[in-house]
Amino acid sequence: MIERYTRKELKNIWEDHNRYSIWLEIELLAAEAMEKFKIIPKGVVKKIRLKAKINPKRILQIEEKVKHDIIAFLTSITEKVGKDARHLHKGMTSSDVLDTCFNLQLKQSGEILLDDINKLLRSIKTQAIKHKYTLCIGRSHGIHAEPITFGLKMLTFYQEFLRNKKRLINSIKEISTCAISGAVGTFANIDPRVENYVAKKLKLNVEPISTQIIPRDRHAQFFSTLGIIASSIERFAIEIRHLQRTEVLEVEEFFGKKQKGSSAMPHKKNPILSENLTGLARLIRSSVIPALENVALWHERDISHSAVERNIGPDTTIALDFALNRLSNVVKNLNVYPKKMRKNLEMTNGILFSQRILLELTSVGFTREQSYKIVQKNAMQAWKENSSFFDKIVSDKKIINKIPVNKIKKLFDFSYHTKKINIIFKRSLKN
Repeated sequence: MIERYTRKELKNIWEDHNRYSIWLEIELLAAEAMEKFKIIPKGVVKKIRLKAKINPKRILQIEEKVKHDIIAFLTSITEKVGKDARHLHKGMTSSDVLDTCFNLQLKQSGEILLDDINKLLRSIKTQAIKHKYTLCIGRSHGIHAEPITFGLKMLTFYQEFLRNKKRLINSIKEISTCAISGAVGTFANIDPRVENYVAKKLKLNVEPISTQIIPRDRHAQFFSTLGIIASSIERFAIEIRHLQRTEVLEVEEFFGKKQKGSSAMPHKKNPILSENLTGLARLIRSSVIPALENVALWHERDISHSAVERNIGPDTTIALDFALNRLSNVVKNLNVYPKKMRKNLEMTNGILFSQRILLELTSVGFTREQSYKIVQKNAMQAWKENSSFFDKIVSDKKIINKIPVNKIKKLFDFSYHTKKINIIFKRSLKN
């Protein structure tokens, strides 16, 4: 990712120096295990640790000649360590190092993303509770439906990101495996106890069976989860963008005193952060299909997945980390306009109470079909004429003959639509 969308915590995980450091640690831990099981001479690892140095520039110079990153890495370490380096990589294959390292980097990234989600959940929860009873219009197909509250709107996102948190926890667990099983995964040249030792030290699980690589269905689940989280971010961003439209203006992204909205039009305040999140979500989701296609590799191993993962590993986790933090700040600093919400509720002159009239008519003897026809006729007239729906209803003799006016007045009550909110909040926040 470019610096503009990169936060330091994630960037550090994917830096070349960190990757080579993890490679060295895997090699050293494997050697430690071999010492323990008397496969190599005792004391070798201590000597290597003292002398081994990571030199990314030198590794790349060697790789230019040998065209193999692990061999270039080992050659570079040997230049510093000397003959004791021959005990590194004993019985191992490149994928033992590459795959274990990649999974560890994904685990580390995933744990930061979990922290990001927790931060976002706190921001959403605060807004949900604050606006628990802030009335606004609910919309279906983009059209005014019935009243809800802004708190309920926020609560839907809270629950969605709770589900995303669970998905990510499961995906981190799925990806947290280690394979040190040698060529084609048979352990022919390495003791399985070495793999157990390395896995325990790195706080990873042993891959039950690796073909020479760790199976890529694990990675497909991980990146698919990131894609789902990105879609949730986009859903939230689109909601903010819609609600900030001039004709709606129920919420608005925070706009700083010195901020500029347009190079041409000084009056503009645009939802640029939410638009940016929509774009980032597209980018993050673009990694899902390649991750799924990486599952189908040839036989025990090929490297068609390698170039894909070298790109989507850092790019996708970095982009999602940035997006989650940006969304959290947008939600935390969101300007909410209850008065405009109320104004929008009232702009349709009461037709949003049409269902209440419909249900009341069915309760006094009309069939549903009759009730619907009567209410729809009055609602459409009120909408067309920009007149009071209440006035239309109390002027309809069919209705008045069955329902007294004072009863009809009670049907036009906004609080009716908030009476069950406590139940929804209680069951949604119990986790």
